[in-house]
Amino acid sequence: MPAEPAAPPAVRNEDSGSRRLRRIVTVLALAAVVPALYLPGRVHDFFDLKIYMRAMEWWASGRPLYDYVQPDRVQGELYFTYPPFTALLLRPFALLPLGVTQAIFTVATVVGVVVTTRWLLLPLVERHGLPRVFTVTVGVLLVLSVESTRETITFGQINMLLVVLILADLLFAVPRGSKWAGVGVGLATALKLFPGLFIVYLLAARRWRAAAVASGAAAAATLLAAAVAPGDSWRFWTHELWSTERVGRTDYTGNQSLFGLLSRFTAPDRPSQVLWLALVAVVAGFGLWRAVRAARSGDHLTGLTLTGLVAALVSPITWTHHIYWFVPAVVVLVGAVLDADRGTAAGRRRRRWYLALTVGTWLLITYGVVTFQDWGVSPVRTDSPADFLVRNMYVLLSVVLVAALPIRGTPRTASPRTPRTADESDRSPE
Repeated sequence: MPAEPAAPPAVRNEDSGSRRLRRIVTVLALAAVVPALYLPGRVHDFFDLKIYMRAMEWWASGRPLYDYVQPDRVQGELYFTYPPFTALLLRPFALLPLGVTQAIFTVATVVGVVVTTRWLLLPLVERHGLPRVFTVTVGVLLVLSVESTRETITFGQINMLLVVLILADLLFAVPRGSKWAGVGVGLATALKLFPGLFIVYLLAARRWRAAAVASGAAAAATLLAAAVAPGDSWRFWTHELWSTERVGRTDYTGNQSLFGLLSRFTAPDRPSQVLWLALVAVVAGFGLWRAVRAARSGDHLTGLTLTGLVAALVSPITWTHHIYWFVPAVVVLVGAVLDADRGTAAGRRRRRWYLALTVGTWLLITYGVVTFQDWGVSPVRTDSPADFLVRNMYVLLSVVLVAALPIRGTPRTASPRTPRTADESDRSPE
């Protein structure tokens, strides 16, 4: 049959103009909706950042850092709970006016969102021929809309610094075998213990050198803090680290970890340590097994995403602003939707499943667990199925994603030092 005649230039220009108009309308609509999620009454007025700065002023006056405490309506008493290395980085900000510090933290978080979202989306853009500027712009606006980002910005948290360090390490330095591989994960671990599971991930994936560098970087940063503040460092590592009551109420709904879920069953009593450790062993074992499979197949994004979700589940305290890892999970799912074979019934079923999981995940993490509810201050008991689902939404979603996130490629049996193929290179954001 003769080939169909090409569309005339006027039609092509009209289609191009229509697409451009739709993209502009989409961006403007999102840009108008996102600020509504930051309305007064749903923000925290840099509550955590103010605690940090007051603690730094307390410390600068010569008093012990970990003696600082202030009353709180929900948690009872709040302390400075970060490692001493974090205090070294925060202390200079206490010399600035509070408003300047708030502006710096906000701008730094937004820049971190832009940079990391670009890293996550560019492989999809290149693999599927998506419009680069439009895709990244929409991605940034959507990341700004999720609860973890909103909580990070309005509390004045440092989470995006950790995310930048971890993603730079595990998406670029480690896959490329850089001599700096592991430094980002190590520094993130020294700043906040939560990322320490990524060192376990490197060990499990047999990235021995990167794991050693990460451990060395964490140790070096910790020793630097100990040299500057030996007394506070000794106190933190020998006592305060193990005092979980300093962090806050484990049964509070904002704690979206397995321990938080169990605490809401048993409040005001503490949950069984044996049961919790058993759940941690099962979830960590299964989740890291899948993460290592992903790493060995060259799917580094899925590997680090699974590790982040496992870390959120097994940590005793996981506040909603800690769970950035839903964002790369959505990117993995979008990739699965675009990659699905539409020419077979199985491929179409798989595509529908991943599309439903993508949309459902995005709706849940945008609405959130704590943003639109006032959970009060009394001890929590999850007595009804509906209450259980709502109060543990992120915990349950994390478990589903740990089990269901797709892994692209077939696991290799070769050494981790085997050079990457051209196909593997396509998986790393450039």
